[in-house]
Amino acid sequence: MKGIKNELIYFATALMFFTRIPVPFTIPYSGEIMNKSQKYFAWVGLLVGLVNAVVLYLSYQLFNLDIAIVLMMISSVLLTGAFHEDGFTDVCDSFGGGYGKEKILTIMKDSRVGAYGAVGIILLFALKFFSIQALGTIDLFKTLGLIVLAHTASRFIAGTMIYTHRYVTDIDVSKSKPLANKPLDGSALVVSFISVLASFLLIPDWRLILAFALAYLGKICMGWYFKKHIGGYTGDCLGSVQQVTEVLFYLGAMIVWKFM
Repeated sequence: MKGIKNELIYFATALMFFTRIPVPFTIPYSGEIMNKSQKYFAWVGLLVGLVNAVVLYLSYQLFNLDIAIVLMMISSVLLTGAFHEDGFTDVCDSFGGGYGKEKILTIMKDSRVGAYGAVGIILLFALKFFSIQALGTIDLFKTLGLIVLAHTASRFIAGTMIYTHRYVTDIDVSKSKPLANKPLDGSALVVSFISVLASFLLIPDWRLILAFALAYLGKICMGWYFKKHIGGYTGDCLGSVQQVTEVLFYLGAMIVWKFM
């Protein structure tokens, strides 16, 4: 029973960290608990993806596809508190306007959104909207499953950064966000990957393995870029990887559905 209780605490920690969904009980917090919750990051993505898919489907019953997609994107931002989007804008501002590790990390901790961040998030949202729109016109029900899979897989891929790259300590520790930054054993990675397999059951299309590969390639490229300029990753870097790989998953699905 204690083991089950601990796993529930780890999942609730991940849920509270990545969403605005209230947890109806008090849970303890520590750096160790935060690290052990990483196995459930992708499972939270599966839940967020399911909510997004339901909102898109229900909205489409009342409005056209374009409005339904916008309402889905709004619900996603409200559900997650724009957690990953915030990381993406911080990365755009810091790497776009900073030169050298210290300057990049200093800008990254600034809560204000600059020109690079504003332009970046607008283009990201536009790409996300038009890619889902194109997919939805091909097959709406497949797209619903794809949304769940993209949210799950992108969070799993972002989580693998903890295993493949070094965590960069923030310059101003007082402003740093709590973060799971130490890799667990391989079993935790397996637990996380099971959520991706579960999402694949919603849309069993082997071609989407190639879309997953494209998204993971995006993570490799971003990881190389982060390592080159700051020596590793920060929490904001993980958020940006999630956002970019989610979009790459949609684009990858468009490619394989069009040419295969």
